[in-house]
This record gives sequence, C-alpha cells and structure tokens, in this order.
Amino acid sequence: MPSAQRYIEIMDTTLRDGEQTSGVSFSASEKLTIAQLLLTEVKVDRIEIASARVSDGELEAVKKITRWAKSNDLLSKVEVLTFVDGDVSVQWMQKAGAKVMNLLTKGSLNHLTHQLKKKPEQHFADVAAVIALAGKKGINCNVYLEDWSNGMRHSPDYVFQYLDFLVTQPVKRIMLPDTLGILVPSEVHAFVSAIAQRYPGAHFDFHGHNDYDLGTANVLEAVKAGAHGLHLTVNGMGERAGNAPLASAIAVLNDFVPDIKTAVAEKSLYGVSKLVETFSGFRVPANKPVVGENVFTQTAGIHADGDKKNKLYFSDLMPERFGRQRKYALGKTSGKANIENNLQQMGIQLSDDDLKKVTRRIIELGDRKEVVTQADLPYIISDILDNAIEDKVRIDNYVLTHSKSMHPSVTVKVVVHGDAYEEHAQGDGQYDAFMNALKKVYKQRKMELPQLRDYMVRIPPGGRSDALCETVITWRHNNREFKTRGLDSDQTVSAIKATQKMLNMI
Repeated sequence: MPSAQRYIEIMDTTLRDGEQTSGVSFSASEKLTIAQLLLTEVKVDRIEIASARVSDGELEAVKKITRWAKSNDLLSKVEVLTFVDGDVSVQWMQKAGAKVMNLLTKGSLNHLTHQLKKKPEQHFADVAAVIALAGKKGINCNVYLEDWSNGMRHSPDYVFQYLDFLVTQPVKRIMLPDTLGILVPSEVHAFVSAIAQRYPGAHFDFHGHNDYDLGTANVLEAVKAGAHGLHLTVNGMGERAGNAPLASAIAVLNDFVPDIKTAVAEKSLYGVSKLVETFSGFRVPANKPVVGENVFTQTAGIHADGDKKNKLYFSDLMPERFGRQRKYALGKTSGKANIENNLQQMGIQLSDDDLKKVTRRIIELGDRKEVVTQADLPYIISDILDNAIEDKVRIDNYVLTHSKSMHPSVTVKVVVHGDAYEEHAQGDGQYDAFMNALKKVYKQRKMELPQLRDYMVRIPPGGRSDALCETVITWRHNNREFKTRGLDSDQTVSAIKATQKMLNMI
C-alpha cells in the first residue's frame, strides 16, 4: 500500500439525479432516511439532494434534511442543484436552509448558442453575478459544466475559455459531467488529464452516465487522470440508462487504484441498495455487480468443486466485503459439490448413494426449468429418501375470512411434533391474520418465529387471473437469512405453504 494515498471525494446524487429515473419519486421522509444512511453509515463525503424550484414538496424535503444535517454538524455535506437565474435559486436556497449550491451552467458552445442564445462573455457575467450573490448570503458554490463531454469533443476552446474564467471565481469545485453518457474511457482520461494538468490548483469532480454501460470504466479513468471527486448513485439510478453506480465504482477503485482512498464503508453498500430499491420501486437486476441477488452465486458444479478444493474460483471481489455470503445455485448444471455445499450450510449429511439420487432429482427439476432453492432441499431429500426428513409441523386446516369494513380473520389448526393447536386471530390482511394466529401457537411453545424480511408474489409472464401464484418469503432466524417458496392459485394459500416450509426448517 502506498504511503501517501490521494483522497477522492464521493458525492452521492441518488436523491437528485437518481430521482430523475422514470417513475421514481421519493417522499420527504424517504429522502431524509436515505440521506441519513448515506452520510452516517455509507459515509459518502457529500450528497446532492434536490433541484431548486421544483415543487413545494421538494422544498419541504430539503428543509427536513437540512434541519437534521445542521443539528448533526453535516450541513456542509448537503448540496442542491441550482440555476443561473439571478436571485431566484439563491432565495430558494435560503428558504430551504441549504448552504451549498451546485450551479448548472453551460459546458458546451452548442448548448450556450442554441439553448441560451448568448455569447460566452454574457454567460460568464451571469454566472459571476449568481456566484457573488450566493457568497453574500453565506452560500458556497460549486459549478456544473452541463454537456461538458460534447464541449470537449466539439468546442474545446470554449471549455478552456470558460475554465480560465471559473478558476478566478470563488468556487470550491468544478464539476465535469458526461451529461449524455457518450464518452469512452480513453476520452475521459484524455479530457480530465488535460484539465487537471492545466489547472493544478482547482478541484474537479467527474459525473458519469451509463448510456453505453461505460459508467464504471469512465469513473476509473477519471480518477487515474487526476479527478478529485466522483458523482455516483445507489444502484446506478438516473435518467435514461442511469448514472455510474456507487457500489461498482467503490469496488473497482478499492481493487484497482491502490494509490487512492475513499471514506466509503463497503459493508454498508448492500444495505443502502436494498433500502433505495424498496423506496423507489426500482428493482435491482439479479446480475447487478456487487448488489445483485445472484452476483455471489456459483451455478456450475465445477466451480463449486474448485471452491471446495482450493478456492479456485474466488477473486478479490469477496461477498463478505459487502456484508454478503457466497451461495451455490441448484439446477441442471449443479454437480455433487454444489449440492454438498448447500447441504453443509444446512447441517445435513448424506451418504454418497443418497447424494447421487438427490443430484439426479435436482438436475431433472432444472431441465423442467423448476426453480430449486436451498430451502427446497429437505423436501427433495424427504421425497427421494422415503421421509428421511419428516414434516414435523403441519398446518392441518384453516378458515380465512375477509369482509368489507371488517378486519380479516383466520382460524388455524396446527400440529407441531404431534401436538395439535387451534387459534384464532385478526390482522391487517389475511396473511397477517394467519401469522398472528401462528404466533399465538408458538408463544404457547415458548418459541419465537423468524422475522419476515421480504415477501414477493409473482405469476408466469402472460398469466391470467387464474394463474398459479409463486410466493417467495425471505426470513431471518439466528443471524441467518433463508427463503421459502409456496405455489398455489390462491395468493394467501401459497404464502401459507411457504410458511409451513419455514416452520419445518427452524
């Protein structure tokens, strides 16, 4: 490790640029929660939380965050996008209680000429006036060069004329956005390097978009070329194809640029990803690097065998860095080693003959495109090995009622290790009522049920209203997460089937 590392600032813009994802709008409370997590747990250096003048709701959201940030001495880390509009944005900033503005200006001659219809000197004068006014009101100013990437490609003389002016102004950071995500890594390196070398006393941020899926690669080159800060978003959220993703960028920098450091806590990246996924409704693809559901899952049996023998398929990108665990998928490509790893995690041992039978059955299910999970293994084993693992808990009967203007209720009969129980409960929904009745049963046995962490219902693509529902429930028990699955034409019944599987696993 080099003795003198260069520090790179990380500015997260999920709450501003990320919220420009089509169909996404965070509430004020959601924005506050995400802001708190990013600054206190993920430990990014700065957050960009809104655009000025958008709406009354946006103003209230910013007020919530600035009040919290001020009380925790973090106000200087909270930034708002503003505009070259005289005193309008500055007044908005004052109402919001924000102290750092990111001024959006024109970074290409094309934008300046056709959108503003102004000469460079006119634009520079307007920018200087806003910066001066902000300074008088105690507001610090950073400056965006919108469409900077096209500016460097087609009007570099203008870009350098503008930068010559900006470095004479009282601005803390100059922000270089690849607004349309058009640059390739070699261009990013060349453009950022030329600017960093020409203005050694200035601080430059790189803001990458992902239109060609080059966001992370461009971030890497910007840092190598001398950028002092990066703009990233959780889960790569943002307009069109999104922005450079926070988790991927941090992993790449930590592993491939040893002479730099950031303050970001890798172990918090997965948690903030799941929170933003929940609040936004913007689902993370299963193969999304670092935070996707499948990215630390080995599928091929030969890979599982290599992991067992000498960790042959491990890399520096270890799941434990991000608070996650390696998994071994079950399906038609599963080999004996893959299944053994899953059984070992569950504390189950089988003879070689029995293991071969289970392997054959899993391959058969995989050929039929069945989803096989670790949670299904005890049932596959039980079916094959003539009840080698028994269903010690049975939900023998239940009555579900749901009437208008009345709480849903459930009466359930459960047999646990031969002892029968019957309980009745109400809830906010039929499944909630069922779980409340089940909790009464287990309270009598002085046992606590696992915590429900996620609940997902899906039907086959193109399915009709009578299609089968697959309910997948994620549980947490004794510091371990696991999933169970139920299948039925009734959504509540499929959830009950998934729950019965859970009861036999704890």
